[in-house]
Amino acid sequence: MLSGIGAVRSGYSNNPTERRRNTVSATIEQPPVRDTRSREGHGRAGYGHAEHGRDEHSVGELVGQATEQVSRLVRQEVALAKVELAEKGRRAGRGGGMLGAAGAFAYAGLLATAFTVGAALSLVLPVWAAALIVTAVLFVVAAVLAALGRAELKKATPAAPEQALDSVKADVEEIKGRAHR
Repeated sequence: MLSGIGAVRSGYSNNPTERRRNTVSATIEQPPVRDTRSREGHGRAGYGHAEHGRDEHSVGELVGQATEQVSRLVRQEVALAKVELAEKGRRAGRGGGMLGAAGAFAYAGLLATAFTVGAALSLVLPVWAAALIVTAVLFVVAAVLAALGRAELKKATPAAPEQALDSVKADVEEIKGRAHR
């Protein structure tokens, strides 16, 4: 899990049900406009409002702001992808562990089956019935664990960070939409 600044930037909660992606605005923040007039009407220029309420920025300032914001957006998207991939990795590990346990129970079931067959052949007594019941229970446990493990693996695949990819696509569309205005 990301902690500290990375977790805050990614907009993620530790609780998967509360996890929401913060939308990143593609607007350019407006710094103070440099007024070419001084307070006395002459001399050095100060910061203030431009005439007629218009914001005037140089192309260099706008490019700098856009570059900084795109850089911040990319860092946030990378943090989101890291969190999402870590979660999918945990799910895959959990599913793999359950499948491993299912294999162990299946192996124990095979051993119990062999014991059951041996007990049934050597003793024509109800001892084999008890061994058969144990065998059946072990196979049922193995089947349940296999189904749960398979479901966990399906949740973890594909390994692509889907939320991050969807967010990047939305950001690109937003930027395209604002660029054409």
